[in-house]
Amino acid sequence: MQATRKEFIIALDEGTTNAKAVVLDSRGKVVVKFSQPLAIQTPREGWVEQSGEVLVDASLAVIAKAVAHVGAENVAALAISNQRETAIGWYRQSGKPINAAITWQCSRSAAFCDELRHSDKEQQIKAVTGLPIAPLFSASKMRWLLESLPEGRALAERGEICLGTIDSWLLWNLTQGDAFYCDYSNAARTQLLNLQTGQWDDDMLALFQIPRAALPEIKPSSGLFGYTRGLNAIPDGIPVMAMVGDSHAALFGHALGELGCVKATYGTGSSVMAPVKSAQCDIDALATTIAWHDGDSITYGLEGNIPHTGDAVAWMADSTGLSELSDAELAHELNTLPASVDSTLGVYFVPALTGLGAPWWDDSARGVICGLSRGVKRAHLIRAALESITYQIADVVVAMRQQDDFHLTALMVDGGPTRNDWLMQYQADLLGCPVMRSDVAE
Repeated sequence: MQATRKEFIIALDEGTTNAKAVVLDSRGKVVVKFSQPLAIQTPREGWVEQSGEVLVDASLAVIAKAVAHVGAENVAALAISNQRETAIGWYRQSGKPINAAITWQCSRSAAFCDELRHSDKEQQIKAVTGLPIAPLFSASKMRWLLESLPEGRALAERGEICLGTIDSWLLWNLTQGDAFYCDYSNAARTQLLNLQTGQWDDDMLALFQIPRAALPEIKPSSGLFGYTRGLNAIPDGIPVMAMVGDSHAALFGHALGELGCVKATYGTGSSVMAPVKSAQCDIDALATTIAWHDGDSITYGLEGNIPHTGDAVAWMADSTGLSELSDAELAHELNTLPASVDSTLGVYFVPALTGLGAPWWDDSARGVICGLSRGVKRAHLIRAALESITYQIADVVVAMRQQDDFHLTALMVDGGPTRNDWLMQYQADLLGCPVMRSDVAE
């Protein structure tokens, strides 16, 4: 391949179900994409975890393919977007994980979150971090990780254990431990960051019993994080020049900066996010977060997190006999089946497989299918599953409308499920506004 030297950027998109490497040229055009699936383990009811080593291996594999495709000499930089809130701990000296990565969907820390609610800490936590109490966020997961290890907290206090979100874990492995950072967007999802100071908050660290010595340094989302080193098939010296949470990257990619503009990412779960003027927000049902830090200033976001959208449809597809189809065949069925019937025949699906996220925040809720009758067929169930995505998105948008001066003009959407024409049309009809689909789903 003929190319100008240092023409390409490799963007790593480390999600929940896939690790992807996307090669972009100097004009921002997608040249090629590589993907590798990721497994999810559910060892107990409500527990959802992934192997930290598998996440790294898959990420390095797709980056290596991207490097080989364009030539190492033509790679200008790496950038990372990652599944958020997922927490992992590892030994600083060996780099080996202390346990599996606890994913954002996991509710194993729900009991501790209930204790916090009963101790009247919710208003303090929300005021400092912008986040409601929920096992979704990283702090309670990090607490569990330390408690799962004998002398875990003492080791962390001595700096012998690192705790981080997936951006920090990937950066550590790309640089062979030379760089231990996270960006502001990921830090804001831990429930340990003070949104006003932009630093780890002493009161939150004490509340969740997380030693500061175990946490990474926080840096702007754009800038030099470190250089690749000591990796097979990936040359030394490629700079990592950006890190940002995946939903925040989507908001930035849509170039949204005006109030009333909202983006929805449709994936395993969903994130509905809108830019806001400041970290101050009085809508308890939603989270205030840092969307990104560009090196000069911070952009804030108002967000509702939904844990089960795409994976709820996948669960329904598996449960109705579609699990043997190829990805292309399944996508076709998910587009045609709901359109083949006029309604769900009164069937509703509440996909609370590990609880409900925004705006309900009910960790104890579990999934329900109601309204079944003899006339209900596979098409009605698939339609009910797809409709459940749109209803959950709409719930968050309704909550956002409580914000002063908020007027929804359009919903900007991204993610694999947005290729489903029926789903997007139903979403537009339900919200009563245009749904604008990105040319690049990722």
